[in-house]
Amino acid sequence: MTQVKPGKYVDGFVLSIPKEKVNDYKKIAREASKVWLKYGALDYKECMMDNSPEGVTFTFPKMAKSKEDETTWFSYIVYNSRKHRDEVNKNVMAYFDKKYKDKEMPMPFDMKRMAVGGFKVEVSG
Repeated sequence: MTQVKPGKYVDGFVLSIPKEKVNDYKKIAREASKVWLKYGALDYKECMMDNSPEGVTFTFPKMAKSKEDETTWFSYIVYNSRKHRDEVNKNVMAYFDKKYKDKEMPMPFDMKRMAVGGFKVEVSG
């Protein structure tokens, strides 16, 4: 079992992926995972929801405005600090800018419905 290095900062994402585009998204996510880890992220996870509890006031699918033909994903990247995150992301963006320069890279989901945030870890087990 792989031990995850403790981090003090996390970027989190919630998004909806059309069911017919899940494999396209996984392909992009696999590449992104390798790149983020190469440039120093401590951990990278892409998680597809398989259980949304009934009776809860506000769920991830509601937040992401997921439709019946979509899956809901929660993804996160772990860093040492916000400064470390900024350094890693700077290198990651430079990598992708260079690799995909003059190429259109359509995303297999509606980016306008993606929730994103940076979080300082306050409690860790």
